[in-house]
Amino acid sequence: METVSIIQLIESKQHKELKEHLADANAFDLAEEFENLNREQQAILFRSLPKDAAANVFSHLPAETKENLIGLLTDPELSHIVNDLFLDDAVDFIEEMPANVVKRVLKNASEDTRKQINQLLQYHEDSAGSIMTTEYVDLREEMTVEEAFARIRRVGMDKETIYTCYVVDGKRVLDGVVTVRTLLLANAADRVGDVMSTNVLCAATGDDREAVAAIFQKYDLIALPVVDTGGHLVGIITVDDVMEVLEEENTEDFYKMAAIEPSDDPYLTSGVLEIAKKRIFWLLVLMISGICTGGIITHYEEVLQNLPALIASIPMLMDTGGNAGAQSSTVIIRGMAIGELHLSDGLRILWKELRVSALVGIVLGMFNVAYKWLVSGDPRLAVAIGVSLFTTVILAKTIGSMLPLLAKWLKADPALMAAPIITTLVDAGGLIVYFSIASLIL
Repeated sequence: METVSIIQLIESKQHKELKEHLADANAFDLAEEFENLNREQQAILFRSLPKDAAANVFSHLPAETKENLIGLLTDPELSHIVNDLFLDDAVDFIEEMPANVVKRVLKNASEDTRKQINQLLQYHEDSAGSIMTTEYVDLREEMTVEEAFARIRRVGMDKETIYTCYVVDGKRVLDGVVTVRTLLLANAADRVGDVMSTNVLCAATGDDREAVAAIFQKYDLIALPVVDTGGHLVGIITVDDVMEVLEEENTEDFYKMAAIEPSDDPYLTSGVLEIAKKRIFWLLVLMISGICTGGIITHYEEVLQNLPALIASIPMLMDTGGNAGAQSSTVIIRGMAIGELHLSDGLRILWKELRVSALVGIVLGMFNVAYKWLVSGDPRLAVAIGVSLFTTVILAKTIGSMLPLLAKWLKADPALMAAPIITTLVDAGGLIVYFSIASLIL
């Protein structure tokens, strides 16, 4: 549907035609349409949505649009939305809102919805409990397949997923899992306990959500049950929630690798002061590191006065070393993020990076020896630069591969040890190596 047609229908007050347009539209596409409307038009469009689609569209809206709509909706309209949202979406929505909005939302939620939301809000934001929903289909072992389908039809409309059902006992201890496919292929008189799988993958409420995402990726799951310390089923995590976790974690790592404090706020709606605050700390740290690098150059000032030809190769040496270190750190950080590399692989990683850096260093070093010899006609200067570059590449790739592992060992985010920090360390180390080798050879 074209945005202009929606605006025309709203402005011309053709509400009947507008509702017909919205009847079969995709919820995500409709959410995008809101970005092109002003506040009053957003309210008209939202009120024109089919009642059974309004909550779904609302869950896809940006936080700012949600807050604007809440200010325009009546209490009964808000009550319908919050009670119709899936619980995990309702929790995400409440976490995004300011306190005064949260107070009004919870006031208009049903008692049962409010109780479940408050329960989910108690879990740590990085835990499995924080992204689970309590809306799932549970069955009993003694049910027949026919009885199981009757229950799915009765309660399935309000559940996050009905494809995977969970079998619990009288105390809600998780006994097994069964899919609708399995039930369809079974006889109507078969017991659920006879066709269910007892080899159940599950997460604990306190598990890290990144670890949960890794389980989804490894086993290609669409849902995962969550249990408490007693093995009682308390909720499930679905693949759409895991996709959001992966997006958030990747975005956070992306920011950290660029030496920026992560932010959940959209760029265009963030204040200038807020953006500056998130950038200034690491820029200050890196600037101080640069001052230290300048101190190293000053320390070797006598060498530079005697051999001014060395100055021309400093940018090349620093850039190549920084790039070499960034290559290694990027590969290692990604390998750790997807579970391919672990702390126990440290020695194997070091040995491989040493061999890779030696090969790369030889090629780059020989190229610079040939180039400098040809340009300057001084073989000793050419050799000094070539050997320095070879050594700097080895140093850079060693630092680049080991620092993320060190961060992991210190329980820090490996993404912190990315390009800016590694480049600064390599610059300092590379200059020391360069001037030391140059002093010896020349």
